[in-house]
Amino acid sequence: MDRRNFVLSGTAFGLCAGFGLAGPADAAGKPIRLRELYNKDRSFSDLARSLEGQRIAVNGFMAPPLKAEMNFFVLTKMPMAVCPFCETEAEWPDDILAIYTKRVVDVISYRRKIVTTGILELGSFKDPETGFVSRVRLSDAVYERV
Repeated sequence: MDRRNFVLSGTAFGLCAGFGLAGPADAAGKPIRLRELYNKDRSFSDLARSLEGQRIAVNGFMAPPLKAEMNFFVLTKMPMAVCPFCETEAEWPDDILAIYTKRVVDVISYRRKIVTTGILELGSFKDPETGFVSRVRLSDAVYERV
């Protein structure tokens, strides 16, 4: 790679990272599956506990947002045209993941697969703005179409 291509690729990566998209050399490594975060009894898996506080990547689909202009969305295992929940922590499905970004979410069609990268947080959390309760989430997240 010559100097010009190196500079251009570095600029492209910087622009992607600056706009909330995962860069081409994602530090999180290979994406994990949503089901790998839980045991069959819905408790957190050993993998999830070992990755808590670390940046990970997860593939899925963006569920339609609860409301416009939010820095939050839900990642689902399967495409969903409507919000898949809005219940309590006790009814938290094991095939969704709350995603918190630094910027307002640019909505991607619920039919398009995305990869989301963020810091894994485990345990109950109630969003002060929406009242949404989650058991597991990614914070400081970025995402892009697959």
